[in-house]
Amino acid sequence: MAKLLNLHRAARLVGVTRGALQKKIQDGELDAFDGMVSLDELHRAYPDAALEDNTVLEQVEQIKESAFGRRIMEHTLPDKEVLAARLHDLSKELVQTKTLLKHTQDMLSGISAMLDVWGKQPGERALAAATLQDWLHAQRMQTQPAADSASALMIRDSFLRVISAQVKVLPSGVDFFVEGNDTILEAALRAGIPLAYGCSSGSCGTCKARVLSGEVKQVRSHEYVMPSAQQALGYALMCSCTAVSDLVLEASVAQSPQDLPLQQLNGEVRAMDQPTDEVAVIHIKTPLRDRLRFLAGQRAVLTLGGSLAMEMPIASCPCEDRHLEFHVRRLPGNHFSDYVFNQLKAGDSVSIRGPGGDFVLDTHSSRPIIFIAFWTGFAPVKSLMEHAMALDQADSIHLLWIATNESGLYLPGLARAWADALDNFTYTPILVGGDLDATASRQENVALNQVGPVLASIATLLQSDIYIAGPSLIVSAMRKLLQDLGVQETRIFADYEG
Repeated sequence: MAKLLNLHRAARLVGVTRGALQKKIQDGELDAFDGMVSLDELHRAYPDAALEDNTVLEQVEQIKESAFGRRIMEHTLPDKEVLAARLHDLSKELVQTKTLLKHTQDMLSGISAMLDVWGKQPGERALAAATLQDWLHAQRMQTQPAADSASALMIRDSFLRVISAQVKVLPSGVDFFVEGNDTILEAALRAGIPLAYGCSSGSCGTCKARVLSGEVKQVRSHEYVMPSAQQALGYALMCSCTAVSDLVLEASVAQSPQDLPLQQLNGEVRAMDQPTDEVAVIHIKTPLRDRLRFLAGQRAVLTLGGSLAMEMPIASCPCEDRHLEFHVRRLPGNHFSDYVFNQLKAGDSVSIRGPGGDFVLDTHSSRPIIFIAFWTGFAPVKSLMEHAMALDQADSIHLLWIATNESGLYLPGLARAWADALDNFTYTPILVGGDLDATASRQENVALNQVGPVLASIATLLQSDIYIAGPSLIVSAMRKLLQDLGVQETRIFADYEG
Protein backbone atom coordinates (compact mmCIF):
# COMPACT_ATOMS: atom_id res chain seq x y z
CA MET A 1 0.00 0.00 0.00
CA ALA A 2 1.28 3.47 -0.87
CA LYS A 3 2.44 5.56 2.09
CA LEU A 4 -0.06 8.27 3.00
CA LEU A 5 0.79 11.65 4.53
CA ASN A 6 -1.53 14.24 6.02
CA LEU A 7 -1.57 17.62 4.29
CA HIS A 8 0.61 19.34 6.90
CA ARG A 9 3.41 16.80 6.56
CA ALA A 10 3.04 16.62 2.76
CA ALA A 11 3.23 20.41 2.39
CA ARG A 12 6.28 20.53 4.62
CA LEU A 13 7.95 17.81 2.59
CA VAL A 14 7.76 19.66 -0.75
CA GLY A 15 8.10 23.18 0.70
CA VAL A 16 4.65 24.64 -0.07
CA THR A 17 1.78 25.85 2.09
CA ARG A 18 -1.12 23.66 3.08
CA GLY A 19 -3.30 26.15 1.26
CA ALA A 20 -1.40 25.44 -1.97
CA LEU A 21 -1.97 21.70 -1.56
CA GLN A 22 -5.64 22.21 -0.78
CA LYS A 23 -6.02 24.32 -3.92
CA LYS A 24 -4.43 21.59 -6.06
CA ILE A 25 -6.85 19.08 -4.55
CA GLN A 26 -9.84 21.37 -5.20
CA ASP A 27 -8.67 21.94 -8.79
CA GLY A 28 -8.33 18.20 -9.39
CA GLU A 29 -4.54 18.40 -9.84
CA LEU A 30 -3.78 16.26 -6.79
CA ASP A 31 -5.65 13.19 -5.57
CA ALA A 32 -6.35 12.89 -1.85
CA PHE A 33 -7.81 10.10 0.22
CA ASP A 34 -9.70 11.22 3.34
CA GLY A 35 -7.41 14.22 3.72
CA MET A 36 -4.25 12.18 3.06
CA VAL A 37 -1.87 12.28 0.09
CA SER A 38 0.34 9.43 -1.13
CA LEU A 39 4.06 9.95 -1.67
CA ASP A 40 3.71 8.82 -5.28
CA GLU A 41 0.91 11.30 -5.91
CA LEU A 42 2.89 14.05 -4.20
CA HIS A 43 5.89 13.34 -6.40
CA ARG A 44 3.69 13.37 -9.50
CA ALA A 45 2.31 16.81 -8.61
CA TYR A 46 5.72 18.20 -7.54
CA PRO A 47 8.32 16.36 -9.65
CA ASP A 48 11.00 19.00 -9.10
CA ALA A 49 10.82 18.81 -5.32
CA ALA A 50 13.21 15.85 -5.26
CA LEU A 51 15.80 17.77 -7.31
CA GLU A 52 16.43 20.56 -4.82
CA ASP A 53 19.75 20.47 -2.95
CA ASN A 54 18.61 21.84 0.39
CA THR A 55 16.15 20.13 2.70
CA VAL A 56 12.59 21.24 3.07
CA LEU A 57 13.15 21.76 6.78
CA GLU A 58 15.85 24.35 6.07
CA GLN A 59 13.66 26.16 3.54
CA VAL A 60 10.61 26.38 5.78
CA GLU A 61 12.47 27.39 8.92
CA GLN A 62 14.66 29.99 7.19
CA ILE A 63 11.54 31.58 5.73
CA LYS A 64 9.75 31.64 9.06
CA GLU A 65 12.65 32.94 11.11
CA SER A 66 13.66 35.72 8.68
CA ALA A 67 10.06 36.65 7.89
CA PHE A 68 9.14 37.10 11.52
CA GLY A 69 12.16 39.30 12.10
CA ARG A 70 12.90 37.28 15.21
CA ARG A 71 16.17 35.82 16.42
CA ILE A 72 17.95 33.49 14.04
CA MET A 73 17.61 30.15 15.77
CA GLU A 74 20.14 27.45 15.06
CA HIS A 75 18.42 24.16 14.37
CA THR A 76 19.50 21.46 16.76
CA LEU A 77 18.84 17.77 16.93
CA PRO A 78 16.78 16.43 19.82
CA ASP A 79 18.64 15.18 22.86
CA LYS A 80 20.31 11.79 22.52
CA GLU A 81 17.55 9.80 24.24
CA VAL A 82 14.81 11.26 22.02
CA LEU A 83 16.97 10.81 18.94
CA ALA A 84 17.73 7.19 19.86
CA ALA A 85 14.03 6.45 20.38
CA ARG A 86 13.08 7.92 16.99
CA LEU A 87 15.88 6.02 15.24
CA HIS A 88 14.73 2.84 16.99
CA ASP A 89 11.16 3.34 15.70
CA LEU A 90 12.45 3.97 12.17
CA SER A 91 14.64 0.86 12.39
CA LYS A 92 11.64 -1.25 13.40
CA GLU A 93 9.69 0.17 10.48
CA LEU A 94 12.61 -0.54 8.13
CA VAL A 95 12.78 -4.18 9.28
CA GLN A 96 9.02 -4.59 8.80
CA THR A 97 9.23 -3.01 5.35
CA LYS A 98 12.15 -5.21 4.30
CA THR A 99 10.34 -8.31 5.58
CA LEU A 100 7.21 -7.38 3.64
CA LEU A 101 9.28 -6.58 0.55
CA LYS A 102 11.07 -9.93 0.67
CA HIS A 103 7.76 -11.74 1.12
CA THR A 104 6.32 -9.86 -1.86
CA GLN A 105 9.39 -10.58 -4.01
CA ASP A 106 9.26 -14.27 -3.08
CA MET A 107 5.56 -14.35 -3.91
CA LEU A 108 6.13 -12.69 -7.30
CA SER A 109 8.99 -15.06 -8.06
CA GLY A 110 6.72 -18.00 -7.22
CA ILE A 111 3.99 -16.65 -9.48
CA SER A 112 6.51 -16.13 -12.27
CA ALA A 113 7.78 -19.70 -11.90
CA MET A 114 4.21 -21.05 -12.06
CA LEU A 115 3.55 -19.01 -15.18
CA ASP A 116 6.70 -20.45 -16.79
CA VAL A 117 5.39 -23.96 -16.11
CA TRP A 118 1.95 -23.13 -17.48
CA GLY A 119 3.50 -21.49 -20.53
CA LYS A 120 5.03 -24.81 -21.57
CA GLN A 121 1.65 -26.53 -21.60
CA PRO A 122 -0.46 -26.63 -24.76
CA GLY A 123 -3.71 -24.75 -25.18
CA GLU A 124 -5.24 -21.51 -23.91
CA ARG A 125 -3.52 -21.73 -20.49
CA ALA A 126 -0.14 -21.22 -22.16
CA LEU A 127 -1.38 -18.11 -23.99
CA ALA A 128 -2.87 -16.64 -20.80
CA ALA A 129 0.31 -17.42 -18.85
CA ALA A 130 2.50 -15.73 -21.47
CA THR A 131 0.24 -12.67 -21.49
CA LEU A 132 0.34 -12.38 -17.69
CA GLN A 133 4.11 -12.92 -17.63
CA ASP A 134 4.57 -10.10 -20.14
CA TRP A 135 2.33 -7.85 -18.03
CA LEU A 136 4.33 -8.56 -14.87
CA HIS A 137 7.57 -7.79 -16.66
CA ALA A 138 6.18 -4.53 -18.06
CA GLN A 139 4.94 -3.45 -14.64
CA ARG A 140 8.33 -4.05 -13.07
CA MET A 141 10.09 -2.07 -15.80
CA GLN A 142 7.55 0.77 -15.60
CA THR A 143 7.46 1.25 -11.83
CA GLN A 144 11.16 0.94 -11.08
CA PRO A 145 12.23 4.34 -12.54
CA ALA A 146 9.34 6.08 -10.80
CA ALA A 147 10.35 4.58 -7.48
CA ASP A 148 13.96 5.67 -8.01
CA SER A 149 13.04 9.26 -8.90
CA ALA A 150 10.73 9.58 -5.93
CA SER A 151 13.21 8.11 -3.45
CA ALA A 152 14.55 11.56 -2.51
CA LEU A 153 11.13 12.45 -1.07
CA MET A 154 11.07 9.25 0.95
CA ILE A 155 14.57 9.96 2.30
CA ARG A 156 13.52 13.47 3.31
CA ASP A 157 10.41 12.20 5.00
CA SER A 158 12.52 9.78 7.08
CA PHE A 159 14.97 12.58 7.90
CA LEU A 160 12.19 14.90 9.05
CA ARG A 161 10.76 12.17 11.24
CA VAL A 162 14.14 11.83 12.99
CA ILE A 163 14.57 15.52 13.80
CA SER A 164 10.90 16.32 14.42
CA ALA A 165 7.69 14.75 15.66
CA GLN A 166 4.16 15.60 14.59
CA VAL A 167 1.52 16.38 17.20
CA LYS A 168 -2.23 16.23 16.59
CA VAL A 169 -4.54 17.83 19.17
CA LEU A 170 -8.06 16.57 19.81
CA PRO A 171 -10.87 17.50 19.70
CA SER A 172 -9.83 20.57 17.66
CA GLY A 173 -7.90 18.52 15.07
CA VAL A 174 -5.04 21.04 14.74
CA ASP A 175 -1.52 19.70 14.25
CA PHE A 176 2.05 20.98 14.43
CA PHE A 177 5.66 19.78 14.58
CA VAL A 178 8.02 19.62 17.55
CA GLU A 179 11.64 20.16 16.52
CA GLY A 180 15.01 20.12 18.19
CA ASN A 181 14.83 20.46 21.97
CA ASP A 182 11.59 22.44 22.01
CA THR A 183 8.91 21.55 24.50
CA ILE A 184 5.49 20.70 23.11
CA LEU A 185 4.13 24.04 24.35
CA GLU A 186 6.96 26.04 22.73
CA ALA A 187 6.42 24.26 19.43
CA ALA A 188 2.65 24.80 19.55
CA LEU A 189 2.96 28.53 20.24
CA ARG A 190 5.59 28.94 17.50
CA ALA A 191 3.20 27.22 15.09
CA GLY A 192 0.37 29.57 16.04
CA ILE A 193 -1.59 26.96 18.02
CA PRO A 194 -3.02 28.59 21.20
CA LEU A 195 -2.83 25.70 23.64
CA ALA A 196 -4.03 26.46 27.14
CA TYR A 197 -1.18 27.46 29.45
CA GLY A 198 -0.42 29.72 32.38
CA CYS A 199 3.15 30.18 33.56
CA SER A 200 4.88 28.02 30.89
CA SER A 201 7.55 27.27 33.51
CA GLY A 202 6.13 24.18 35.23
CA SER A 203 4.51 25.86 38.21
CA CYS A 204 0.77 26.10 37.56
CA GLY A 205 -0.27 22.91 35.75
CA THR A 206 -2.57 24.75 33.33
CA CYS A 207 -0.86 23.26 30.27
CA LYS A 208 -1.33 19.63 31.25
CA ALA A 209 -2.76 17.48 28.47
CA ARG A 210 -3.63 13.81 28.09
CA VAL A 211 -1.38 11.76 25.82
CA LEU A 212 -3.69 9.49 23.82
CA SER A 213 -0.96 7.91 21.69
CA GLY A 214 2.78 8.29 21.30
CA GLU A 215 5.54 8.94 23.82
CA VAL A 216 6.70 12.10 25.62
CA LYS A 217 9.85 12.81 27.63
CA GLN A 218 10.40 15.38 30.36
CA VAL A 219 13.15 17.81 29.33
CA ARG A 220 12.47 20.70 31.75
CA SER A 221 12.10 20.57 35.52
CA HIS A 222 8.77 21.59 37.07
CA GLU A 223 7.36 22.32 40.51
CA TYR A 224 3.79 21.28 39.75
CA VAL A 225 2.86 17.90 41.22
CA MET A 226 0.61 15.93 38.88
CA PRO A 227 -2.15 14.07 40.75
CA SER A 228 -1.56 10.31 40.65
CA ALA A 229 -4.97 9.67 39.06
CA GLN A 230 -4.10 11.98 36.15
CA GLN A 231 -0.65 10.42 35.81
CA ALA A 232 -2.35 7.04 35.44
CA LEU A 233 -4.54 8.46 32.65
CA GLY A 234 -1.48 9.66 30.74
CA TYR A 235 -1.46 13.39 31.54
CA ALA A 236 1.78 15.36 31.09
CA LEU A 237 2.88 19.00 31.30
CA MET A 238 3.33 20.42 27.81
CA CYS A 239 5.74 23.11 29.06
CA SER A 240 8.10 20.48 30.46
CA CYS A 241 7.89 17.64 27.95
CA THR A 242 8.98 17.11 24.37
CA ALA A 243 7.62 14.61 21.86
CA VAL A 244 9.66 11.43 21.45
CA SER A 245 7.36 10.13 18.71
CA ASP A 246 4.35 11.38 16.81
CA LEU A 247 1.63 12.22 19.32
CA VAL A 248 -2.11 12.51 19.65
CA LEU A 249 -3.08 14.76 22.56
CA GLU A 250 -6.33 15.65 24.24
CA ALA A 251 -5.94 19.33 25.11
CA SER A 252 -7.77 22.64 25.13
CA VAL A 253 -7.12 25.05 22.25
CA ALA A 254 -8.54 28.58 22.23
CA GLN A 255 -10.84 28.81 19.22
CA SER A 256 -12.24 32.29 19.83
CA PRO A 257 -11.71 35.33 22.11
CA GLN A 258 -14.40 33.96 24.42
CA ASP A 259 -12.15 31.00 25.23
CA LEU A 260 -9.54 33.22 26.93
CA PRO A 261 -9.84 34.61 30.46
CA LEU A 262 -9.27 38.27 31.30
CA GLN A 263 -5.82 38.51 32.87
CA GLN A 264 -4.00 41.12 34.94
CA LEU A 265 -0.21 41.10 35.22
CA ASN A 266 2.79 43.38 35.52
CA GLY A 267 5.58 43.52 32.95
CA GLU A 268 8.79 45.39 32.42
CA VAL A 269 9.84 47.60 29.50
CA ARG A 270 12.63 45.64 27.85
CA ALA A 271 13.43 48.22 25.16
CA MET A 272 12.10 51.34 23.49
CA ASP A 273 12.53 51.97 19.76
CA GLN A 274 11.57 55.09 17.84
CA PRO A 275 11.77 54.20 14.14
CA THR A 276 10.37 57.65 13.22
CA ASP A 277 9.60 60.88 15.08
CA GLU A 278 5.91 59.98 15.08
CA VAL A 279 5.91 56.36 16.29
CA ALA A 280 7.41 54.60 19.31
CA VAL A 281 7.67 50.82 19.61
CA ILE A 282 7.51 49.47 23.17
CA HIS A 283 8.90 46.00 23.90
CA ILE A 284 7.58 44.53 27.15
CA LYS A 285 8.79 41.39 28.88
CA THR A 286 6.27 39.52 31.03
CA PRO A 287 7.23 37.63 34.22
CA LEU A 288 8.63 34.13 33.94
CA ARG A 289 5.62 32.61 35.69
CA ASP A 290 2.90 34.94 34.47
CA ARG A 291 2.34 35.12 30.69
CA LEU A 292 -0.42 36.87 28.77
CA ARG A 293 -2.53 34.46 26.75
CA PHE A 294 -4.08 36.17 23.72
CA LEU A 295 -5.03 35.60 20.11
CA ALA A 296 -3.24 37.46 17.33
CA GLY A 297 -4.90 40.81 16.63
CA GLN A 298 -6.29 41.29 20.13
CA ARG A 299 -5.74 44.28 22.45
CA ALA A 300 -4.57 44.96 25.97
CA VAL A 301 -4.82 47.93 28.33
CA LEU A 302 -1.42 49.33 29.32
CA THR A 303 -1.05 51.41 32.47
CA LEU A 304 2.11 53.53 32.73
CA GLY A 305 3.38 55.75 35.51
CA GLY A 306 0.87 54.25 37.89
CA SER A 307 -2.28 55.86 36.40
CA LEU A 308 -1.94 56.60 32.64
CA ALA A 309 -3.93 53.93 30.79
CA MET A 310 -4.70 53.23 27.12
CA GLU A 311 -6.10 50.22 25.28
CA MET A 312 -3.81 49.29 22.40
CA PRO A 313 -3.44 46.49 19.81
CA ILE A 314 -0.78 43.92 20.59
CA ALA A 315 1.68 44.02 17.70
CA SER A 316 3.50 40.78 18.52
CA CYS A 317 2.45 37.25 17.69
CA PRO A 318 1.31 34.90 20.52
CA CYS A 319 4.19 32.69 19.39
CA GLU A 320 6.62 35.29 20.81
CA ASP A 321 6.03 33.84 24.29
CA ARG A 322 7.01 36.45 26.95
CA HIS A 323 7.55 39.31 24.48
CA LEU A 324 4.74 41.83 23.96
CA GLU A 325 5.05 44.66 21.47
CA PHE A 326 3.00 47.86 21.18
CA HIS A 327 3.15 50.72 18.65
CA VAL A 328 2.32 54.20 20.01
CA ARG A 329 1.53 57.25 17.87
CA ARG A 330 2.74 60.68 18.92
CA LEU A 331 -0.40 62.57 19.95
CA PRO A 332 0.54 65.97 21.37
CA GLY A 333 -1.61 66.75 24.39
CA ASN A 334 -2.44 63.09 25.02
CA HIS A 335 -1.00 62.29 28.47
CA PHE A 336 -0.33 58.61 27.67
CA SER A 337 1.45 59.44 24.40
CA ASP A 338 3.43 62.28 25.99
CA TYR A 339 4.59 59.95 28.78
CA VAL A 340 5.75 57.30 26.27
CA PHE A 341 7.76 59.78 24.18
CA ASN A 342 9.16 61.86 27.03
CA GLN A 343 9.51 59.68 30.13
CA LEU A 344 9.13 55.95 29.54
CA LYS A 345 12.42 54.01 29.58
CA ALA A 346 13.79 50.49 29.69
CA GLY A 347 13.29 48.88 33.09
CA ASP A 348 10.05 50.73 33.88
CA SER A 349 7.13 48.69 35.24
CA VAL A 350 3.98 48.37 33.15
CA SER A 351 0.58 47.03 34.17
CA ILE A 352 -1.16 44.90 31.53
CA ARG A 353 -4.83 43.88 31.44
CA GLY A 354 -6.27 41.80 28.66
CA PRO A 355 -6.85 40.41 26.20
CA GLY A 356 -9.77 42.16 24.54
CA GLY A 357 -11.25 42.56 21.09
CA ASP A 358 -12.38 40.15 18.37
CA PHE A 359 -10.13 41.24 15.47
CA VAL A 360 -8.71 37.73 15.12
CA LEU A 361 -7.78 35.41 12.29
CA ASP A 362 -10.26 32.95 10.82
CA THR A 363 -8.01 29.93 11.40
CA HIS A 364 -10.40 27.56 9.60
CA SER A 365 -9.98 29.39 6.29
CA SER A 366 -7.33 28.62 3.68
CA ARG A 367 -8.49 31.44 1.39
CA PRO A 368 -6.06 34.14 0.22
CA ILE A 369 -5.66 36.96 2.76
CA ILE A 370 -5.43 40.69 2.11
CA PHE A 371 -4.28 42.89 5.00
CA ILE A 372 -4.96 46.64 4.79
CA ALA A 373 -3.17 48.74 7.41
CA PHE A 374 -3.47 52.50 7.80
CA TRP A 375 -0.47 53.96 9.61
CA THR A 376 -0.24 52.39 13.12
CA GLY A 377 -3.05 50.05 12.10
CA PHE A 378 0.00 48.04 11.10
CA ALA A 379 0.34 46.92 14.74
CA PRO A 380 -2.59 44.45 14.91
CA VAL A 381 -2.06 43.54 11.25
CA LYS A 382 1.56 42.58 12.03
CA SER A 383 0.34 40.24 14.76
CA LEU A 384 -2.22 38.65 12.42
CA MET A 385 0.29 38.26 9.59
CA GLU A 386 2.83 36.53 11.80
CA HIS A 387 0.09 34.20 13.02
CA ALA A 388 -1.00 33.48 9.43
CA MET A 389 2.61 32.73 8.46
CA ALA A 390 2.98 30.39 11.42
CA LEU A 391 -0.21 28.50 10.44
CA ASP A 392 1.10 28.31 6.85
CA GLN A 393 -2.30 27.57 5.31
CA ALA A 394 -3.29 30.75 3.42
CA ASP A 395 -3.00 30.40 -0.34
CA SER A 396 -1.42 33.87 -0.54
CA ILE A 397 -0.92 36.97 1.63
CA HIS A 398 -1.04 40.56 0.36
CA LEU A 399 -0.21 43.54 2.60
CA LEU A 400 -1.33 47.06 1.69
CA TRP A 401 0.23 49.57 4.09
CA ILE A 402 -1.13 53.09 3.65
CA ALA A 403 0.30 56.31 5.11
CA THR A 404 0.43 60.01 4.32
CA ASN A 405 4.25 60.07 4.04
CA GLU A 406 7.29 57.77 4.14
CA SER A 407 7.66 58.07 7.92
CA GLY A 408 4.15 56.66 8.31
CA LEU A 409 5.51 53.37 6.93
CA TYR A 410 7.66 53.14 10.03
CA LEU A 411 8.92 49.54 9.69
CA PRO A 412 9.43 49.21 5.91
CA GLY A 413 12.37 46.84 6.29
CA LEU A 414 10.20 44.26 8.04
CA ALA A 415 7.53 44.35 5.34
CA ARG A 416 10.14 44.06 2.59
CA ALA A 417 11.81 41.15 4.40
CA TRP A 418 8.52 39.25 4.38
CA ALA A 419 8.11 39.92 0.66
CA ASP A 420 11.68 38.75 -0.04
CA ALA A 421 11.41 35.61 2.11
CA LEU A 422 7.99 34.31 1.12
CA ASP A 423 6.97 33.32 -2.39
CA ASN A 424 3.27 33.82 -1.66
CA PHE A 425 3.63 37.25 0.03
CA THR A 426 3.11 40.62 -1.71
CA TYR A 427 3.81 44.02 -0.14
CA THR A 428 2.27 47.20 -1.58
CA PRO A 429 3.10 50.50 0.20
CA ILE A 430 0.72 53.38 -0.66
CA LEU A 431 1.31 57.07 0.12
CA VAL A 432 -1.87 59.16 0.02
CA GLY A 433 -0.79 62.57 1.33
CA GLY A 434 -2.89 64.75 3.64
CA ASP A 435 -4.30 63.61 6.98
CA LEU A 436 -5.71 60.16 7.75
CA ASP A 437 -7.61 61.59 10.73
CA ALA A 438 -9.47 64.16 8.58
CA THR A 439 -13.14 64.38 7.61
CA ALA A 440 -15.31 61.53 6.39
CA SER A 441 -15.35 62.95 2.86
CA ARG A 442 -11.54 62.96 2.85
CA GLN A 443 -11.48 59.29 3.93
CA GLU A 444 -13.95 58.31 1.22
CA ASN A 445 -11.79 60.07 -1.36
CA VAL A 446 -8.65 58.25 -0.19
CA ALA A 447 -10.44 54.89 -0.22
CA LEU A 448 -12.12 55.36 -3.59
CA ASN A 449 -9.45 57.11 -5.64
CA GLN A 450 -6.12 55.99 -4.16
CA VAL A 451 -6.63 52.59 -2.56
CA GLY A 452 -9.59 51.39 -4.63
CA PRO A 453 -7.69 50.95 -7.94
CA VAL A 454 -5.00 48.89 -6.19
CA LEU A 455 -7.60 46.59 -4.63
CA ALA A 456 -9.49 46.26 -7.90
CA SER A 457 -6.29 45.07 -9.58
CA ILE A 458 -5.84 42.13 -7.16
CA ALA A 459 -7.02 39.05 -9.01
CA THR A 460 -7.97 37.17 -5.83
CA LEU A 461 -9.93 40.05 -4.26
CA LEU A 462 -13.35 38.39 -4.33
CA GLN A 463 -11.98 35.08 -3.04
CA SER A 464 -10.01 36.61 -0.16
CA ASP A 465 -10.49 37.22 3.54
CA ILE A 466 -9.75 40.91 4.15
CA TYR A 467 -8.50 42.44 7.42
CA ILE A 468 -8.46 46.25 7.84
CA ALA A 469 -7.02 48.29 10.71
CA GLY A 470 -6.65 52.04 11.21
CA PRO A 471 -8.58 55.21 12.14
CA SER A 472 -12.32 54.65 12.40
CA LEU A 473 -13.40 56.92 9.53
CA ILE A 474 -11.02 55.46 6.95
CA VAL A 475 -11.76 51.88 8.02
CA SER A 476 -15.50 52.52 7.62
CA ALA A 477 -14.87 54.02 4.18
CA MET A 478 -12.82 50.97 3.20
CA ARG A 479 -15.55 48.56 4.29
CA LYS A 480 -18.03 50.37 2.08
CA LEU A 481 -15.62 50.37 -0.87
CA LEU A 482 -14.92 46.65 -0.55
CA GLN A 483 -18.61 45.82 -0.48
CA ASP A 484 -19.14 48.01 -3.55
CA LEU A 485 -16.39 46.00 -5.26
CA GLY A 486 -18.33 42.81 -4.55
CA VAL A 487 -16.55 41.45 -1.47
CA GLN A 488 -18.86 39.53 0.86
CA GLU A 489 -19.42 41.37 4.14
CA THR A 490 -18.69 38.19 6.14
CA ARG A 491 -15.15 38.13 4.72
CA ILE A 492 -14.29 41.65 5.91
CA PHE A 493 -12.76 41.98 9.39
CA ALA A 494 -11.97 45.38 10.90
CA ASP A 495 -10.18 46.97 13.84
CA TYR A 496 -11.02 50.63 14.57
CA GLU A 497 -8.69 53.13 16.23
CA GLY A 498 -10.47 55.71 18.37
